[in-house]
Amino acid sequence: MNKKMIGKLVGVLFFLEALFMLPAIAVCFVYGETGAPLRGFLWTVALLLALSGALYGVCAKATREFYAKEGFIIVALGWILLSAMGALPFYISGEIPHYVDAFFETVSGFTTTGASVLTDVEAMSHGLLYWRSFTHWLGGMGMLVFLLAVVPTGKGAGYSIHLLRAESPGPSVGKMVPRMRQTASLLYKIYIVLTVLCVLFLLAGGMPLFDSLCTAFGTAGTGGFGIKNNSMADYSPYLQNVCTVFMALFGVNFSVYFLLLLREWRGALLDEELLLYGGIMLTAMFVIAADITPLFSGFGEAFHHASFTVSSVMTTTGFATEDFNLWPQLSRAILCILMVVGASAGSTGGGIKVARLLLLFKSLAAEVRRMLRPRSVNVVRVNGRVVKDEVLRGVNVYMAAYCAIAVASFLAVSVDDFSLETNLTAVLACFNNIGPGLDLVGPASNYSLFSTFSKVVLSLDMLLGRLEIFPIIVLFSRHTWNRTR
Repeated sequence: MNKKMIGKLVGVLFFLEALFMLPAIAVCFVYGETGAPLRGFLWTVALLLALSGALYGVCAKATREFYAKEGFIIVALGWILLSAMGALPFYISGEIPHYVDAFFETVSGFTTTGASVLTDVEAMSHGLLYWRSFTHWLGGMGMLVFLLAVVPTGKGAGYSIHLLRAESPGPSVGKMVPRMRQTASLLYKIYIVLTVLCVLFLLAGGMPLFDSLCTAFGTAGTGGFGIKNNSMADYSPYLQNVCTVFMALFGVNFSVYFLLLLREWRGALLDEELLLYGGIMLTAMFVIAADITPLFSGFGEAFHHASFTVSSVMTTTGFATEDFNLWPQLSRAILCILMVVGASAGSTGGGIKVARLLLLFKSLAAEVRRMLRPRSVNVVRVNGRVVKDEVLRGVNVYMAAYCAIAVASFLAVSVDDFSLETNLTAVLACFNNIGPGLDLVGPASNYSLFSTFSKVVLSLDMLLGRLEIFPIIVLFSRHTWNRTR
C-alpha cells in the first residue's frame, strides 16, 4: 500500500478545505461578525494549513504507484477527515456547542443530505450559514473530482480512474473524454454553469444575493440546507418553481449534458435512464397532486407543492414548502419510495439511483426469459449496449449490502425508542442523503432529539450513502491493511 501517496493527497485536501473557508471568512467581515464565528474559521484554517504542510512535507517523495485499494482508502478517509475538520468552525465558535452535533451537521453538508440538528437556523451567523451551505456544493460533485480537475498530483489514467470511480455515485464510471482529468474538469464546468444559472434565476425573482448563493449551493448539490427555519416556504412561488426545475436538472446524469454539448440530441434525450427518471418523477407529481388537492385551494396549488416536494425528495435535496408529514398516507408512501429510488447515476443526487433500478428490472426480465427458454441467449442491454456481467454483479452486491446496512442501522437507532416511522425514515433519509423523513424527523422537525450514539450511526449512514458503501467498507476492512496486495 502506498501510504505516502495517501498522506500526500490528504494534505492536498486539507489545503483545499482551508482555501474554501476563505469566502466564509470574507462573509464574516461583510456582516461584521468578527467575534466567535471569525475565530472559529481562523483557528480551523491555521490547523488545516499546519496539517497540510506537515503531511505534504513528510510524504513529498511518494511514489506514483496507485491502485484501486488506495483509491477507496483516500476517498473514504478524505471524506471523514474533511468532515471532522469542517465541523471545527461550528464547534470553536460555540454556535454548535457539542462536537458530535457539529460533526453530524458537517457530514450532512458534505454528503448533501441536509439533515440538521439546529432548532433555530436563523440564529446562526452569516459566515457559518454560508459555510454550511457551501459544504453542499463541494460535496455535490466531490472534493476528489475537484482535485482531479485542477490539481496535477499524479500521472496516468489509472491514478485518476481509481479516485473517480471510488467517489462518483452510480453503478459505473466511464470516461466522457480520453483523459480522466479532462473528464473531471468537464464535470465541474457543467456543474458551475448550472449553479450560476440557478443563482441568476433566483436573483431575477428578487431573492437577496446571500440567500440566492446559499439556496443555489443547496440546490446544485441536492443538499437542502435552508437558511430559514421553514426552508423554502417563505419564498415566492416563482422562486420555489426555479428550485423545482433546477433540483430536477441536477438529478440528471451529467453525461446527458455532455451529449447535449456534442449536439447528440437523440442519444441524450432518448437515454433510457433519463426517460425512466422523468417518468417516475412526473407520475409521482400527478398522483400526489391529485391526492392532496383537498388540502389546498385547487389542483393548481396542489400540483405546485407536489412538484416541488417530489423534485426535492427524488433528487434527495430535502427542501420543503409544506410539511408533507401531514399529507395523506398514499402521498407519504410514494415519497418514502422516492427516497429509496433517488436520482440518476452520475448526478449530484443520492439514493439507490434510477440506473440501478433500470438494471434490476432488465435483469429480472432476462432471468424470466431464461427460465422459459433455457437454451436461449439473454443479455441485458441499456441504450442498445450490452451491460457487462461485472456491472450486473456489482449492482446485486450493492443491493445486498444496502439492505444489510439499512436493517443494521434501523436496529441501532431503535435503542432511542422513538416510533417505527421516525426511526425507519431517519435511517432512509440519512442513508439516501435526503434529510427530512417522517413523524419526528419530518420537514418541520430536526435530528436533535437523537442520542449521541444514534447521531454517530446516522453520520456513518450519510457517508456510506454518499460514497456508495464500498469505500467505507474497504477502509474499515482488516484485509485492506494486510501487507500483501
